Amino acid sequence: MTSERPERPQRPDPSEPTPQASGPDPSNGPGGGDAREPRHAGGDQRESAYGLLQRGQQLMRSRHHAQAATVLARAARLEPRKGSVLEALGMAYYNSGQHSRAAETFESLLEVDPSAHYAHYALGQSLKQLGRPREARTHLRLAVALSPGNRLYQAALERLRLAPE
Repeated sequence: MTSERPERPQRPDPSEPTPQASGPDPSNGPGGGDAREPRHAGGDQRESAYGLLQRGQQLMRSRHHAQAATVLARAARLEPRKGSVLEALGMAYYNSGQHSRAAETFESLLEVDPSAHYAHYALGQSLKQLGRPREARTHLRLAVALSPGNRLYQAALERLRLAPE
């Protein structure tokens, strides 16, 4: 028996359905199935937001941040108010150097959850990269206020205080 190797995602095309790595799963039939890839009318399979989130996080662990952003943007289109998807997408944008998109995504996350301390921190870091230190300082202060024991947030705020404007 010959085993097929799963194809590694290089540049996902949002218009193409996601191929299954190991062929059809018989448990996907009626009564059983894989929650990550639900079956839609007509037998067409599309990746769920959860499946896309998982794939995007794996790409980020592999340090393929731009590719992760592409996959996670698809998940965000499916679940535009899902905090976990927005956080991961913002991280992917930030780590791929897309600071403007990262800032927009973290702002969207804060619309969903205004008390998300990581979102304030990440928005502050994004704004700092965009040359907007005053706005960055505001969000870093909020991150520290929401999570006072977090040394990462405190250090980022201190570095911004020491930086010339």
